[in-house]
Amino acid sequence: MNGVDAVAEILKREGTEFLACYPAQRMIDAAAKLDITPILCRQERMGMAIADGFSRITSGSRIGVFAMQHGPGAENAFPGAAQAFSENVPVLIIPGAEATTRSFVEPNFSSVENYRNVTKWRAEVNHVERIPELMRRAFYQLRTGKPGPVLVELPRDIWDAELEGELDYVPVRGNLVRPDSDEIREVASVLLKAEHPVIHAGQGCLYANTWNELQEIAELLQAPVMTTMQGKSCFPENHPLSLGSSAVSTTKAVHQFVSNSDLIFGIGCSFTKTNYGKAIPSGKIIVHSTNDANDINKDIAADYALLGDAKLVLTDLISQIKLQSGDAGHTKTRNIGPEVQRLKREWLGEWMPRLTSDETPINQYRIIWDLMNNVDRANTIVTHDAGSPRDQIVPFWECVAPRTYMGWGKSTQLGYGLGIIMGAKLAEPDKLCVNMMGDAAIGMVGMDIETAVRNKIGILTIVFNNGMMSIEHDHMPYSAQSHDTLSVGGDYRKVAEGLGAWSLRVEKPDDFLPALDQAIQITKTGQPALLDCICKDNIEFSKYS
Repeated sequence: MNGVDAVAEILKREGTEFLACYPAQRMIDAAAKLDITPILCRQERMGMAIADGFSRITSGSRIGVFAMQHGPGAENAFPGAAQAFSENVPVLIIPGAEATTRSFVEPNFSSVENYRNVTKWRAEVNHVERIPELMRRAFYQLRTGKPGPVLVELPRDIWDAELEGELDYVPVRGNLVRPDSDEIREVASVLLKAEHPVIHAGQGCLYANTWNELQEIAELLQAPVMTTMQGKSCFPENHPLSLGSSAVSTTKAVHQFVSNSDLIFGIGCSFTKTNYGKAIPSGKIIVHSTNDANDINKDIAADYALLGDAKLVLTDLISQIKLQSGDAGHTKTRNIGPEVQRLKREWLGEWMPRLTSDETPINQYRIIWDLMNNVDRANTIVTHDAGSPRDQIVPFWECVAPRTYMGWGKSTQLGYGLGIIMGAKLAEPDKLCVNMMGDAAIGMVGMDIETAVRNKIGILTIVFNNGMMSIEHDHMPYSAQSHDTLSVGGDYRKVAEGLGAWSLRVEKPDDFLPALDQAIQITKTGQPALLDCICKDNIEFSKYS
């Protein structure tokens, strides 16, 4: 077989179901011949996002793949790789390239060189015989350690080069790491001695599928749990010990318990300092567990560190905590749940006028509240876009099942949510998949609604249409003279209809739920739906300093 067929055959053996792509050499045809469904996007950044969302929802058990042509295709896909890298998402990227005889000849774009800082691992296939070896290494990197995008560049002369003999390739298994038993004993003792511990759970808990163990250790220690934006949905937010999630905006319970804690136990998180995460106050004992040694003592000094897979770490800690406490932990010595729930009720009471507001233009919080309380949350996947939608949704959306929320934002590329919600729907076709975005975001990627239409990806898009970039309001002086030049609004209902989606415009708060019911029914047919909601200029966030 030739090189491109060999790569396609390896993808098939590795269980690849979909190939997100934009005219990508001959990879589309080679994959389609093996029943790997091509999902042709309108622009490469969205193709990357589709593969990204697929991997997130499967926790990397099924890998999203994106292929693109060399030169401009690889150049245009770079932002998507940067976003996936910042979010630690395992995506396989297969760009084309000039022939190997033209390698390293400027100004030809070399993906293996230019993607150096936005991939976990990368390689150029310089001989057709190396395809099995390099693809094996790629999938091992995708399945081992902290996730991230991996790139295998396929030069044009490798496409047609003949691979002699049978293809020698067996699907690759990754490896998990767990800490030393002495380290586990020490940390278990430290956790038991803490008077006011808080668990800080990150995205690594989702990749490790450690939903049950996280609940068990929280209950044993009577330690409330906050999640990062990327880790949101790894702990049930209707649990008595849930503080909720935190990004730029947060909950009152997160703020109060973190501020008053004596120990913070970070599990499956990087503790990276960003503008989009909860700052860790000084003066706390820090226990940090992650599967990447590079994250330990990076931004936050760790008093105790455990290197390993989150599920394995928690399993070992639970056993040791039970051993040291006679199976009781702190279940008989303290009960934190009532205080957590009191703060939650108090905080929601403060926000209820916005969450139930009848004002027009519609308050965005009314949409979030009505949506959350009228869908089956255990069978609904939600994501947001960057900016105001993210900061309005993250604290208030209550997750009740794992992998039902895709929080993102260490890099904040507007419009990325549209792509990852398509990937989520491909991974979980029977779930309602909802993306909420603003004017600026749909302005950047709105044409890819047609991608969902053409591929029968029945997603629901809710646009917070207020004709401006709310989060940048302070930096965009508004006056009668500048109104026309600074407004970024539009009739997105007409745009969606023109692209083949079903759409309604919603102008009054009481009209939202009837429109939502219709939209949900439409998505069940495979047709995407869009609700164009005329919203107020609302830049209120649940923030605490």
